[in-house]
This record gives sequence, C-alpha cells and structure tokens, in this order.
Amino acid sequence: MPTRDDAWPQGTPCWVDCQVDDTAKAREFYSELFGWDIQDSPEEAGGYLMAMKSGKPAAGIGPKPEGMAVPSAWTTYFAADSADDIAGTVTEAGGQTFMPPFDVMDVGRMVVAADPTGAAFGVWEAKAHTGAGIFNEHGAYCWNELHTREYERGKDFYAKVFGRSYTEIGDGETFSYSTFALPGGEGIGGINDDTKMPGENPSHWLTWFQADDTDAVLARATELGATVVAGPDDAPQAGWGSSRDRRARPSVSSTPPAPSGSSRANKSEVGRRRPASRGGNTGPRHRPGRCRPIRSGRGNAGRRWSCGGRDALRPRRH
Repeated sequence: MPTRDDAWPQGTPCWVDCQVDDTAKAREFYSELFGWDIQDSPEEAGGYLMAMKSGKPAAGIGPKPEGMAVPSAWTTYFAADSADDIAGTVTEAGGQTFMPPFDVMDVGRMVVAADPTGAAFGVWEAKAHTGAGIFNEHGAYCWNELHTREYERGKDFYAKVFGRSYTEIGDGETFSYSTFALPGGEGIGGINDDTKMPGENPSHWLTWFQADDTDAVLARATELGATVVAGPDDAPQAGWGSSRDRRARPSVSSTPPAPSGSSRANKSEVGRRRPASRGGNTGPRHRPGRCRPIRSGRGNAGRRWSCGGRDALRPRRH
C-alpha cells in the first residue's frame, strides 16, 4: 500500500479537498463511496473534516466560506517549501493570489491562487500536516491534471512557478496532452488542451481517485445520489468514469495499472488490470485527456478511444 509520512517535494500535487454546502451530506456520500473514515477536526478548524483511509489522511472536506458564492469543487494543492515564496512567484508569472499566505493553526501555511488561464489551485507548506498519506489505492487520489483552453500559457506558468518540464504525448492535431515532472523526476500530473475536446468548460484542475472496479464505484455513486457525467468506458487494461456528486464538481474514479519503472508501482500494484478489450491487445493504458476519441458520442459517454502506441502515463512518484 503506497503511503507517505514526510512532506512532499515542492511542486508535487500533495493534497486535495472539496468545499461544499453541506459537509454532513458530503461526509455520508464519500464515506459510503470510498470507505473513508471521516473525522472531525478541532473547533478552530472551522468545520473542516479529515478523510482517513487505512489510518492515513486521504482528502479533506470543508464548508464554503460564508458570504461567498463559489461552486462546490475539488481543489488540488501543490507542495511548497515556502508558501510565501511561491505566492510571489505566482504573481510574477502572471497568476493571482486570492489572499496573502496564512497559517492554518500549527498544521501548515497555505495560499489559494489562480493561474493565468483561470484555474484555481492551492499551495501547501507542510508543518504538522504533511499532505496525503496514502495514494494510488482504492479511494485515494492517483492523478491530477489541468484542463485548459490556453494550453501553452498554462504550461509556461507552471514551468516558471515550479520548474516543471513536460513530455508531450499527443499528436498536436486531434489531441494535445503533456505530463509534467519536476527536475530529474517522473511524471506527476498532466495538462490537457481542451480546445481538442467538445464544450467550453473553464480552466480547472481535475482530481482522479483510484478504484478497484470503476463500474461498481460509479453504480454506487449513482445509488448515493450522484450523476454520472462520463463513462464508464473500457480501454486496454484500464477503465474510467466520472461522476458529479450533489455537492461537488466532478469527482473521478479511475483504475490505472502500474506502469513499469514507476517507483510507486514498486511499492504496490496500482489498480486492477483489466483484460484487453479486443484481440488480446495489451497496449498502453487509457487516460481521459490522453486518448483520442475515434467515434463521437454524447459527451464522453459512448465513445471509443484510441490510445496510440505510446507509454502509459506514470502515477506520482515516491
């Protein structure tokens, strides 16, 4: 089981949480869906809930700020050695911070910002809370990716702020997708060019949660009141689907297998390997944003996907 107790390296997606209208309903939904043990925080935490998986922190759930009309959404946080330094770099690179960095009791220091394309994200300087303690397990996050219609602008911003490098895996015509890595490291997330996809969605960071059985998770999510907005779809060795609960923007379930050479894969097999969909093909794994639709459907549901002949995306390392 991949776990971590130390702070994550700067620039790594290190934590996810969602702000909702009704934390009690969110607690019920996600505890039933992922088997989270959702615990109350101290009173001074303002109603923030800590979701635990196998005794390790997996995600957070909090109430929306009073008087602020904001959508329910999952936020991706990036690790920082100094939240103040990163906040300054965000501004210099063309992004904006919504408020100055601030301390969260004794657990960390944070800032919430937006990149120049409009996608919001958090920055976390770890103290008592070092971030996610479990990953690449059923019910834990396994991938984070930016969806934007300003692809190159987004890439340039995060390269300046976190020193990321990119590996292009799209063909540049029918789809464009890059994995990003820290200097000398493996891929830890992705950026998708949404101009190659239908719709006019605003820029956003999307969180993927791992599932042993995507179909079962989506069926359970529906029973609990969620609406499936994409999938489930099959592709060689993996399945995926997206659901929207009654309180938060799309929460996503995925079953990525362990790519060879991944340091996470060396600790634990990632996901459940599905049989090939046809002809015994054991080619690359499907990831939304990475694979090209070869037959249009309504939204993403009902599509078939071509993944080409490229290597699988790597999950976050360490």
